[in-house]
Amino acid sequence: MRGNWAGTNLARSKLNAHMDILVLIDKLDDLVHSAKPVPLTDQVRIDREEIYDVLDQMRATIPEELKRARWIVKERQDMLAEANRESDRILGDAREQAMIQASQTEIVKLAEKQAQDIVDEARRSARETRLEMEDWADSILSTLEVNLDKFLTAVKRGRDRLHERSQESVVAGIGPVNVNEPESYQ
Repeated sequence: MRGNWAGTNLARSKLNAHMDILVLIDKLDDLVHSAKPVPLTDQVRIDREEIYDVLDQMRATIPEELKRARWIVKERQDMLAEANRESDRILGDAREQAMIQASQTEIVKLAEKQAQDIVDEARRSARETRLEMEDWADSILSTLEVNLDKFLTAVKRGRDRLHERSQESVVAGIGPVNVNEPESYQ
């Protein structure tokens, strides 16, 4: 019997929550690939508890990957908001300085130039910070996309192997299992 996912397996899953999903996929693939065939059938014998353990670990790991991606997006948004606040503060400081200096007629032109330089620098700095944060977030999301693609490829490979074994049994003349007979997992 499988047991309760919220019990022993949950504690084990929490310990392995940061385990790389690709390691779990490889472990699942190895379990299927190394399974012993059931004589005279196209079935294989797989230890249920081992499969359930790997599946439970995968259930615990995938949400962590998604949480990490959400955190990255939130961090990017927070950094952009901070850059905008800093830009606004710098612009406000520049305007204030410009108004103070404008009161003196001989320095008005110099103040306007300095204010414009500060505004231009603030805009350049904000733009540069925004682009860096977008590049960083894109890199993290790209890595997540690659890992998920590998996960899907490994699952497809495992299904293909099971299908190939089934086809080999049919070609060998063993034929499919009678659907009225109960399956046996030991």
